[in-house]
Amino acid sequence: MVKGRNLTKAALSVAMCLGAAGSMATSSLAQSAQGHPQWPGKGDLYVGTNYQPVDRSTAQIRQDIAVMKQAGFNVVRMGDLSWDAFEPQEGQFTFEWFDAILDQMQAAGIRVVLDIPGEPAPTWLHKHYPGVDIVDQNGTRLNAATRYWDNISDPDYRRLAKRLADRMLQRYAKHPAVIAIGYDNEIGNGRMSYSAADRDRFVAWLQQRYGTIAALNKAWATQRWSRRINDWSEVDLPYERGPGPNERYLDLRRYWSDDTLGALKDLEAVRKQRAPDVPVLSNLWPYAGQKGFDFLRSWDEISTYGALGFYPGDPADAAVDVMFNRAGHTTPVWFNEFTAGGGGYYGTPGRSRMWAYFGLLYYSQAFLAWTFNSHLGGEEQALFGLIDHDDRPPWKVGEFARIAAEMKTLKTLGFPRTGRPDVAVAYSYQTNWLVNPPPGPNTMQEYYKADYRKQVGNAYFPFFRDNIDAATIDVGHDRLDTYKLIVMPTAYLVDRPTSDAIRAYVKNGGTVVMTGYSAKVDATGKWFDTPLPGGLTDVFGLRTNAFYRADTPLTVQFGTATLTGSDPYYEVLEPSTAQVLARFTNTGNPSPAITVNRYGKGRAIYLATAAQPEFIQPLIRSLYPSVGITPGPVTPDGVSARIVDGRTLYVNTTAKPAKVTINGRRTDALTGRTATGTVDLEPYGVALMR
Repeated sequence: MVKGRNLTKAALSVAMCLGAAGSMATSSLAQSAQGHPQWPGKGDLYVGTNYQPVDRSTAQIRQDIAVMKQAGFNVVRMGDLSWDAFEPQEGQFTFEWFDAILDQMQAAGIRVVLDIPGEPAPTWLHKHYPGVDIVDQNGTRLNAATRYWDNISDPDYRRLAKRLADRMLQRYAKHPAVIAIGYDNEIGNGRMSYSAADRDRFVAWLQQRYGTIAALNKAWATQRWSRRINDWSEVDLPYERGPGPNERYLDLRRYWSDDTLGALKDLEAVRKQRAPDVPVLSNLWPYAGQKGFDFLRSWDEISTYGALGFYPGDPADAAVDVMFNRAGHTTPVWFNEFTAGGGGYYGTPGRSRMWAYFGLLYYSQAFLAWTFNSHLGGEEQALFGLIDHDDRPPWKVGEFARIAAEMKTLKTLGFPRTGRPDVAVAYSYQTNWLVNPPPGPNTMQEYYKADYRKQVGNAYFPFFRDNIDAATIDVGHDRLDTYKLIVMPTAYLVDRPTSDAIRAYVKNGGTVVMTGYSAKVDATGKWFDTPLPGGLTDVFGLRTNAFYRADTPLTVQFGTATLTGSDPYYEVLEPSTAQVLARFTNTGNPSPAITVNRYGKGRAIYLATAAQPEFIQPLIRSLYPSVGITPGPVTPDGVSARIVDGRTLYVNTTAKPAKVTINGRRTDALTGRTATGTVDLEPYGVALMR
């Protein structure tokens, strides 16, 4: 029995479910695409838009659908952000208005992604059930002043969101227009809450995770600074924005991640009951800064297709984001929101078409413009969609019509792409949380001076530039035996599932590259009390405890080349069974910069510094022949390409003309034009050469 503030049965039940979710290893897929030939797959491409009919009159809706049909759209996403349109008062459901729109979409040949609008919660729900309000870390209750300020851990919220999903799926699961289901638009982009009930749920989650106060004290290192906990009543919610030790902060993040996943699994349970033959492709936001959730350790429990809002800038970053959301799926990717205009941005001719073709390179299948009609009011009244504020279709509708027409040809030529890449780059939410602690006294900022997402991007860039497919995965969750090469940049936290997976992968013949800053802390977020890299010293055949920062840029002799770095951090490698491949040339005692260790049938390679481009790119490229990786088409900077069914798709991502060298005479399958020796690409231009 908990002393002080007792846990309610509801809180304990919720937290036990969360704890079970958080401790699960790889599970069965939410719903496998295998055995469902009617689901979106190879031979199907979709172009359409997001549509909010709650903004439109009956006459405007008819006009809008006519515009969509004329443009050749074959899909829309609807239902999101509209809970109170379906349930204006508690228990009073109004579906007839939506029935009519679905029927009109079906008559126009337009399929519908039905989005269950669990967020934001309607005003009446907040007023009837104050537990749905967010309480900030200072104890102030916040009105739902902006979207996603909903406490989705509240039992009343969960009950009513699940009921809404049940009613919607009972009504629409078998509607011929419905092609897929989505959950809770942009879930992950919410706020942590600090009510007494939230604290109780957090304590129940800790009880499920650790079992005893003694285990919690050990995990949280509470002997430091006299923070020992005597019973569960003494546990507080760690501050989201403020000081605190890494161990507590990590568990705070894990708790809210499991809470978000719990909300999604509630809806998934309804779908399995009411719509088992309809796939899931939700517009998630797992990397949102305030909360987020650990998608890469849960994708197979909550989704059938990777999906995202795609608003790209830098092409390399865009590639990482797409593959991040694809995770371990072998199904195509859906751009549930796709760049058309934007906040304060009307659009640029040719740019959306270019990004659609770029998406095809990265397994995408659907491009749903955000949004159809430019908003007249609300926080996004200066967001510019396909249709102008006066309902006139501008050039953007014509550009999307062109995309739709071209996709009809492309779907017969090997698109969308499917399958699994041969290489993978590791990403860990837990590492990201640890190396980005909240403000306050914390030596992490003094130790880790890199940017974790940039480190992952640096490791991904050689594959991006060499036009090689690369997955983005959590090594401790996904099966690894299909990959020829795995790169682990800044694998700061290495828990048992991760170390076991790497050990087995290398032992069975795999090749892994790990960089500096790796395997420093265990699953609790505390530094290993064993030689580093923790739990993997025998696999890598070395010890990495000592580290320094050079006064001058690091230089490495790698083969015949002298490489100069941009990050001064380096670790002093002490090889045991590892062989030295390269050394730093300007450190006090030229220590190993790159080592390789034979372990079982495979190789474990360690780069003794951050994943900086100057070093990691030549290292990765040097491994291609030995692991059986063939670079893709050679292209100039700014042009990406893939070979698909014997044709090469080139995409110029820049606003300048580009010239690509080709062998012999080729014909563009899109235009019928021929080229010999070179292909000229206009700004944002594309070509599919055969």
